[in-house]
Amino acid sequence: MKAFFGDRMRVLFVILGSLLIIFVVWPLLRTVMATSPAVLWQTILDEEVRQSIILTFYASMIATGLAFVCGVPLAYVLARTDFAGKQLIQGIIDVPIVVPHSAAGIALLMVFGRRSLLGQAFGLVGIRFVSAVPGIVIAMLFVSLSFLVNSARDGFEAVDPRLERVARTLGASPWRAFWGVAFPLAWRSILSGMILMWARGLSEFGAVIILAYHPMVAPVLLYERFESFGLNYARPVATLVILICLVTFVVLRVTASPRRRA
Repeated sequence: MKAFFGDRMRVLFVILGSLLIIFVVWPLLRTVMATSPAVLWQTILDEEVRQSIILTFYASMIATGLAFVCGVPLAYVLARTDFAGKQLIQGIIDVPIVVPHSAAGIALLMVFGRRSLLGQAFGLVGIRFVSAVPGIVIAMLFVSLSFLVNSARDGFEAVDPRLERVARTLGASPWRAFWGVAFPLAWRSILSGMILMWARGLSEFGAVIILAYHPMVAPVLLYERFESFGLNYARPVATLVILICLVTFVVLRVTASPRRRA
């Protein structure tokens, strides 16, 4: 009886899970199948499309790199230290996930706009954020940093602190214990967080379009072509973006997944 119930449960779970998979796959497959290879090739030859895709990948990569430099140390502190206000800090890290990204764009514009204090200060050294690549980068950074920090924190929490203490007793400095013990053992989680953050940055629209409409990243270009020319003109761009993202993330997931022992 238990075996029968267990089999029924698994079948039910497979059906319910399959519905969710179909919900994700069908619109993507429908979009790709609706675009002919000839039209897709013309889209690839479009200089504006190529530049927007390259800019999207580049800006998200820069944002991920900035989050890595600042976010991994923060994640380590949160994983290893108990202090007053720790829950508040963790809540602040999660805020960009729940804040509407159009609201995030306005908030960033208030801080990094041309008339703001920081905007004017950066302007003195030739850096501007409104309608510029740095604005795209900070918009992507703001909305996606939570993925990297939270994943890295979980990775460090999974590492036994006693391993670092042993390294310290053997004469290693805190810096060497971090790079020699904690970081390598938490690397998979950190890499997974970087992939998730980079992926989230690629799809960012709301904050980017408010802070830096131009130069156009791929989501903004899609919106602009759909609004100006309609579905048939925007669909090939959407197809190209979907295919590039699909190939990229399959490769990244295979690379990031743990190697299985024979």
